[in-house]
Amino acid sequence: MQFNFFIKLLKESFRDLLPIVIVILFFQIAVLQNIPDNWIATTIGMIIVGFGLAIFLQGLEIGIFPVGESLAKDFANKNSTFLVLTFGFMIGFGTTIAEPALSVIAQKASTISSGRIDADILRFVVAISVGLAILLGVYRIIKGHPIHYYIIAGYIAVVTVTFAAPAEIIGLAYDLGGVTTSTVTVPLVAALGIGLASSIKGRNPVIDGFGLIAFASLTPMIFVQIYGIAVYNFVEAKEITNILVEAKVSEITTITAESIIYGIMSVVKDVFPILAIILFFQYGVIKKNIENIKIVFLGFILVIIGLYAFILGLELGLFSLGESMAYQLTQNGNVWIIYSFAFTIGFSTTMAEPALMAIAKKAKEISDGKINDFVLRLFVAIGVAIGIALGAFRIVDGGHIHYYIIVGYMIVIALTFIAPKYIIPIAYDSGGVTTSTVTVPLLAALGIGLATNIDGRSPLIDGFGLIAFASLFPMITVMIYGIITVKFGIKSDTKIEKEHIPKLISEIDETYLASVNFNANTITSKLKMNFSAVVVIVPQDKKEDAIQAAHQAGATGVTHFNAYGMGLSEMDNIYRISPEANDEVLLFILPESLVNKVLESIIHSLHITSTGDGIAFAMPISHMKGISLRQEVTFEEEISNLKKK
Repeated sequence: MQFNFFIKLLKESFRDLLPIVIVILFFQIAVLQNIPDNWIATTIGMIIVGFGLAIFLQGLEIGIFPVGESLAKDFANKNSTFLVLTFGFMIGFGTTIAEPALSVIAQKASTISSGRIDADILRFVVAISVGLAILLGVYRIIKGHPIHYYIIAGYIAVVTVTFAAPAEIIGLAYDLGGVTTSTVTVPLVAALGIGLASSIKGRNPVIDGFGLIAFASLTPMIFVQIYGIAVYNFVEAKEITNILVEAKVSEITTITAESIIYGIMSVVKDVFPILAIILFFQYGVIKKNIENIKIVFLGFILVIIGLYAFILGLELGLFSLGESMAYQLTQNGNVWIIYSFAFTIGFSTTMAEPALMAIAKKAKEISDGKINDFVLRLFVAIGVAIGIALGAFRIVDGGHIHYYIIVGYMIVIALTFIAPKYIIPIAYDSGGVTTSTVTVPLLAALGIGLATNIDGRSPLIDGFGLIAFASLFPMITVMIYGIITVKFGIKSDTKIEKEHIPKLISEIDETYLASVNFNANTITSKLKMNFSAVVVIVPQDKKEDAIQAAHQAGATGVTHFNAYGMGLSEMDNIYRISPEANDEVLLFILPESLVNKVLESIIHSLHITSTGDGIAFAMPISHMKGISLRQEVTFEEEISNLKKK
């Protein structure tokens, strides 16, 4: 099942990477009319990216998400606010200080500022701000406060500090608000928030569970600007020179045994703080063993391998190609080509962002199908594309970044009072997950490349800021998505089921004889139990989801076989068809007490009554022989019969 799940993720990964390939090919061949020398390395890199992304997502599902949610529930049950707040701070600080994207931006800022901005101090300031942000976000969940009050107060603080901060630090501060939420941090922080909101009485996982990422994106803007005020008032530049930042093209990465070992160890170093914090709180504070430790450990290994493969594939050719294209576009002289490239590359990279995929899947799950994960990603990607295109216009035009950001904040605040409550925290979080492993390097290259090659622009003042635009506009588009769902009356799966599904199985008065093996052993007993055959017909790519849902509801076995279906209304000659199997028939033999649970779980998981495909039904059967059951199932049946009497 895990292998089939991986194949499914692999198909989805390559489907999501396709827009990036199309954008790059179009601009490289049709616009720039140049075939890059390293196209073979780029192709190999994209294939590695696809495999790495699938492995990474599978590791999240079986490792990080379960542990994060379990820890959150344990903290909630322990009823210790101090422990939860401490855990939130340590997760925020520990993961941010080792964030690769933050290191890249901090080092570049140090170079451009003639050493006045210290890279290590900048990373430390950002890490503290993220730790405090997660702490504050956890406190909000515990108290049940509406998130928009915190966010609006944060926006006011950002704007207030902006008018006091030096121009050299503003764009950098806004950008750092977008790079602090990494590919690994986002799923764990999301799991923490959702787990807490699910465990605390009176909290809604959709309304209260999201929002931690929004806090982690907001506070660095405030702290970094305060740091900039101190630096530019009290610290002298180490080198008083006019710095010319050249748009250099990255060298193509070569794969060696040494580079592979070094790369994996680098990823381990990034993931290790998270693992150490989890183990400390799990065994040292909660004092409870991790359930399914082998599977969880495998999940963390898959996360490390997948993340390394993902980064390696990008470095193998895509980064160098992206930087090269950014440089060529600035030399082209046609600003509309620059805006078009900014829009399309923003859209395509966001659709392939692993952190966004993880958040979108979780949003669909806990919103009961009201939020469609693909549509959510689509609206986020459109927001990023608009933001980057507008950010590129700002660099070309030479306008001050804070005016754009302030207007954007005003729109966000206005929409906050119009959009449905369940979408607001997700919208705020969407701004933080859009700028991560894929997007940051390409945006940094494009922004600094534009500011370097346009007369009158400063790489330090104008080069930064694209990431901030990419973080702001998804909040607007996602809240618009929420407003649209209300306008068109989109319902949750549970509501649809209640409205359209009658009682799944009617009461069966007649008692049937069953010959049952207990626990698959040789002991056989005749019992008076009612059994039904549950039949599910689903597309082949949904088979694993249906089996998993049935297993979670209590089913212990399944028989499945290939099938095909066809419509007959418009068929002239039925004997000339050449069908291929495209469906899967799943057969479950279940005692009456499990039938409703299994059917409801499958229908709910596959969204059969709303957007999904498939048929599910049950039929009573008699004189069952040879089936194996756990003794607990028979006890449940006896209890059920007693209650009826």
